[in-house]
Order: sequence, then structure tokens, then C-alpha cells
Amino acid sequence: MSAPRNDWTREEIAGLFDLPFTELVFRAAAVHRDHHRAGTVQRSTLLSIKTGGCPEDCGYCSQSVKAESGVKATKLMDVRQVIQAAAQAKDHGSTRFCMGAAFRNPKPRDMPALTEMVRQVKAMGLETCMTAGMLDAEQADQLAEAGLDYYNHNIDTGPEYYDRVITTRTFEDRIDTIGNVRGAGIKVCCGGIVGMGETRDDRVGFIHALATMDTHPESVPVNALVPVKGTVLGDMLADTPMAKIDEIEFVRTVAVARITMPDSMVRLSAGRESMSDSTQALCFLSGANSIFSGEKLLTAGNAGDDADDALFERLGLETMGGDGSSAPRIAEAAE
Repeated sequence: MSAPRNDWTREEIAGLFDLPFTELVFRAAAVHRDHHRAGTVQRSTLLSIKTGGCPEDCGYCSQSVKAESGVKATKLMDVRQVIQAAAQAKDHGSTRFCMGAAFRNPKPRDMPALTEMVRQVKAMGLETCMTAGMLDAEQADQLAEAGLDYYNHNIDTGPEYYDRVITTRTFEDRIDTIGNVRGAGIKVCCGGIVGMGETRDDRVGFIHALATMDTHPESVPVNALVPVKGTVLGDMLADTPMAKIDEIEFVRTVAVARITMPDSMVRLSAGRESMSDSTQALCFLSGANSIFSGEKLLTAGNAGDDADDALFERLGLETMGGDGSSAPRIAEAAE
């Protein structure tokens, strides 16, 4: 089993992207089996606990006040409603419950409710994850004390392409929040979005930024842009449909993420509802071992539990337990 590296060069990562597709998938599958149980996929659920009204100008986001997407701003959900949703997610096989709030950063008045949500979801036996924008060190400590397992804060794209997507906060702002989360002892969930009009070299930069962190993110969500009318990128792609990433290139990105970050959970996130079963199967073969289940991801549509059940049955995949060990390796099962 190869140890994770933090010294990947851009040239090495570009070389992986340039491999013949079948060779890349083969290498990624081998790395995956060295570090994870084959044939098992973690199912997580994402709930929007505060929707819309975000002052950021992220070009992909329907929840930005800059977007004309029709998303209405809501207040932070009541803790009891969040717990009810978490119970339903657990009943449907999810082992991690992720709570997303459309904040630039939480205000002091928000923290008691956020920490109580974490405490109660944690008490249900679920892994807890939250995303609520930028955190300072004190806020990260408060969430850690409440029992938060993971904090999601995506870098979104490579540093060279970042200001083409967002101008209201910098790439370094993202890294600062990740540092505060790490400093509080919370695991990091950090990935990004492909298909935003970036080049392959930008995707190389995206993977390079993640794979050279001192500690790799424990979870790496890889999203395919869901173009939403009224957002900058949604309208741009409506006019230039060829800008959308093709599915083979998406699988390549998943495979390179697996090779460069072998111990991380690589999650298929937004965009799955429009992917074919074959594309998702190639992603699982290439090392993706986590998905978001349910009908909705924040404001975007998702495949849904029934569709995921059918896909898992068709592919012979099993849902991973909370300890990550619900099913034996295929090689072990054959002994």
C-alpha cells in the first residue's frame, strides 16, 4: 500500500490526466483497492438549513443575492426540523448528515443553533458535517466542542481560475478557513466543481491544490456544474453548451483525485442526476466511494433514493456502514 504524498507536482498530475483513459482508470482502481474496501459506497444526505440570501457572488450559485434564479431567502431552520430530516436520512441508509447554510460566515447569534444541531445529530449515531461559509478559529472551536466530525469548505477550482468564478472572497480566504477547521481538530471536506468553463490545466491546478495540502481532505467532493438559469455560469453555458465538461473528462478528474489522495473519500456530488449509469459506474471503478442521496442537494435536483437503490442493485454495490467496514473486500469474499 502506497503512503499518501503531499509533494505532487503539477507536471505529475498533468501526466496522469494525459494517460490513456483505460490505463488511468486501471491505476485509479488499483489505488482504490489498496486503500478502501471494494464494492462499498458511503451514502450521505445534504440538507439546506438556511437557503438563499448569500452576499457572495459565486458564479455557479443560485443562492447568491447576485443571481436572478428565483431562489427565495429563508431563515435558519428550527433545530427540531433538522433532527426530523436527519432521522429520515438515517432510515434511508445515510451514515453522514450534512447541514448547509447559505452564509458568507455565521454571525454570533447563529452559533447556538448550529452547535445544537450538531450535538443532536451526533447523538443519533450519524457522522456530522456542516458548511456555513468562512469560520474564524473561535467558531471552529465551538463546532468542534459540539462534536462536529467534518466541515465542508470547497476551494471550488484551481487558484488560477478562481477569480473567474468568485470575486467577493479570495482563494486564500478559503485556505484560512480550512486552517481554522484543522486547528480545531475537525476533519476537512474540501473539493470543488468542474465544468465551469475551465481548461484541463485549471483542473490540474484544482487537484494540485488539494493533493499538496499538509493533510489531504478526508472527503473530496467532485461536483459537475449544474447550470442554473439566472446565475453567471448557468447563463454562460446556455449560450456556449460546448463549455460543459464531457463525462469522460469528469471520470478522469475523479480518477486523478483518487490516485493523488488515496486515503480520502472521493464523493460524487452535484450533477449525478444528469449522468448516465455507465458514467457513474466508471466513477465508482475509478475510486469514487461516496455519494449524496436524496431528492435535492441544497437547491439543485438529485438522483433520489429509489434511483440510487436501483443503481446499487444493478452494479452490485453495498452501502457503507458508519465505520466504513460494512462489506468485505471482493478478494476476501472469494476466499
